[in-house]
Amino acid sequence: MTTRNRPTPPAAESTAEPRRRRVQSAEMGMGILKALAALGGAASLTAVAQAVGESTAKVHRYMASLVEQDLVAQEPLSQRYFLGQAAIHIGLAALRQCDPIRAGEPALVRLQAELGVTCFIAVMGNQGPTILRIEEPALPVVVNVRAGSVLPLLWSATGQVFLAHAEGGALDAQMLQEWERSTPTQKSLVPRKAAIAALREQVRAQGCASVQGLLSAGISAVAAPIRQHTGQVAAVLTALGASGGFDAAPAGRIATCVRQEAEGISAALGFVG
Repeated sequence: MTTRNRPTPPAAESTAEPRRRRVQSAEMGMGILKALAALGGAASLTAVAQAVGESTAKVHRYMASLVEQDLVAQEPLSQRYFLGQAAIHIGLAALRQCDPIRAGEPALVRLQAELGVTCFIAVMGNQGPTILRIEEPALPVVVNVRAGSVLPLLWSATGQVFLAHAEGGALDAQMLQEWERSTPTQKSLVPRKAAIAALREQVRAQGCASVQGLLSAGISAVAAPIRQHTGQVAAVLTALGASGGFDAAPAGRIATCVRQEAEGISAALGFVG
């Protein structure tokens, strides 16, 4: 039996066309808001039109609707448009939902599957860097870390990232206490203040921290910062494995993957690097 394509009834066509126009209008409005945000939150009509690739006349019509909804406002003297109160409230509501653990879970699972090593996300707790979410391979590395474990600042890759990006001297007292309690081997690797300052600078320059056998013999790790929208470090993403098969080089594959995933999580939290 042969089935023929039947023409769309006129009524269906008339219903679909307005729907397409509404979708296109919504896309244009969102594009204008994104352009304003990318331009720093305030810009001229011409700059916005160039950013979205449309005529100023067309963008002006959409601007009028956005102004009515308080998503955009206009400065009377300069005539520049900027994000309105409604847009600010939407942004604040989104920021309140920005949880580095929740935002980082997909990346954490993906990183562990790709590298085949233990991966975790840690935040700065009252006692130090604390693991909150961990993914392990089928045959996990025998190392005493789990959700809730507290890591040192100086002797773990995770702690070194927090230390490198700490503002002021917030972590200095804890760091010095760790140094005083450290083993002779650890002290020889990080000989007091001058080396600690150099370590901080090195981690910032590399975009990650890398340790080999510093916390536990035969264990290496690479860690990178997860930043919130203000640029402050909200959490740290870490990959950890047995040194024999773990390339901890800052320019190596593991470090590159960890940095890329941490940057992706940071972007989800609103950070624009």
